[in-house]
Amino acid sequence: MTPFFKKFAFLVPGFFMVIVSCDSNKQEQQLALYQSHCARCHIAPEMDDLPRGIWEEAILPDMAARMGIREDGYDPLKGLSYEEMEAVIKTGIYPLTPTLSMEDWQLLKAYILENAPDSLNTITNQHKDRELRKFAPELISFEGPSRRSYAFLEFQQEAGKLLMGDMSGELMSYGIENGLESIGKFESLVVAHEKTAENTFITTIGNIHPSALSKGKAYRIGASDTLILGQPLHRPVHTLIEDLDKDGKEEMVISEFGDLTGELSLFIQNDSGYYDKKTLLNQPGTIRVVSEDMDGDGLRDLIALTSQGDETITILYQKKDLSFEAQKVLRFNPVYGSSWFELMDYEGDGDLDLVTVHGDNADKSYVQKPYHGMRLHLNDGQNNFTEVFFYPMNGATRVVASDFDQDGDMDFGLLSTFPDYENAAKRTFVFLDNTDSEAFQFDSFTVEDSLKAKWFLMDKGDVDADGDTDIILSCFSLPFIPAPQKLADLWNKEAIDLMILENKLK
Repeated sequence: MTPFFKKFAFLVPGFFMVIVSCDSNKQEQQLALYQSHCARCHIAPEMDDLPRGIWEEAILPDMAARMGIREDGYDPLKGLSYEEMEAVIKTGIYPLTPTLSMEDWQLLKAYILENAPDSLNTITNQHKDRELRKFAPELISFEGPSRRSYAFLEFQQEAGKLLMGDMSGELMSYGIENGLESIGKFESLVVAHEKTAENTFITTIGNIHPSALSKGKAYRIGASDTLILGQPLHRPVHTLIEDLDKDGKEEMVISEFGDLTGELSLFIQNDSGYYDKKTLLNQPGTIRVVSEDMDGDGLRDLIALTSQGDETITILYQKKDLSFEAQKVLRFNPVYGSSWFELMDYEGDGDLDLVTVHGDNADKSYVQKPYHGMRLHLNDGQNNFTEVFFYPMNGATRVVASDFDQDGDMDFGLLSTFPDYENAAKRTFVFLDNTDSEAFQFDSFTVEDSLKAKWFLMDKGDVDADGDTDIILSCFSLPFIPAPQKLADLWNKEAIDLMILENKLK
């Protein structure tokens, strides 16, 4: 070694220590930025939840805009009408000035892209599906240009009729005896219908596409008059009508899904017969609300699923004077695409358990995701819920739970709006027959006829009044995701509106 290198050899280890230290400090700073900016409003997703390309092309540009940073030409206001643009700006979601320095943004962006994978694992079909024989599929087609796309589906057991709302705003009923009948035509598509002793309540969405504008309406139709709720609703998707406080007046609990903003709203009837609004949850994405007495105090509580950003199951415990105390009992990764839930007593222990499905893929991150599917959450008796079972299913968006074969355990019907059409097209509907409740073992079945339409909604009920529970699926023919041309041709040829899976138990 030359005298020069002998003289300065002791500096080399120190030099590398400085580099390692700098890298370590940089990574710590990047992690801190990720945790602080990606978990403010929801659970921070793992970077390997999405492939690098989707992070780079879809998620990060919008994420930057939410921090007041415009890069790569992305503008969340581009193409909007002046009215819509003004409404978006008022939300404050996209600030006009940066809330993060460009240096920190570049660190955060680099951290995500360096750690994101090239691609995701796929769901492999390990379930050995068989053809479903316990149900007989009945395919139903109606005449009319606006058919084959339904955004509302509900089976009303007492009336023995199926209610449907199509894209034209028409509300219809279908029964075995009378066939298809029109109930009425509304200004936008119907998303909720409920009939009480004195009134019929109908809710319309206003804008089916994402929008910051409130155009939805709620109608109360009585024998002699019709009341339209004075306040416009922000893309409502579900309405619960119930006399929650037992004062003889029905309240309306409306899930205003919204878009960038939204809320869960309670409308309380005042002495004049009109309604006063109260916000229960100030967050977008509420899909569904059901009522149950969850704490045994004799008051009806509300259980809500929110699915936009902060994906949660929230119990709103009713207190005095129609006040509610909200408690988030489940929180999900924001890329899960939470879509539906049902309450049922899976174990038969008297406590209500939860089943949820996750698979909404109509967003900025379309790709088949291995974490899509059904999750079963058991209640410990104190409304603490633990996930005990996960069933993977691409694009799962609906679930119905019942003891369909009446053998003493809970079975499930699963619907996917976003299946893997290339590799597992028949898995747009899967029936899970419970074979061992304690071990969470299920036999899986598919239906060959499910290939004849693109399904969107699902409900259950005794359609033919024979004492067992049937399953109903409705079609939505507008495109969500790419499908093989041979399937698209088949859908156009068959022109199916409904598929009723008639339970053959009785």
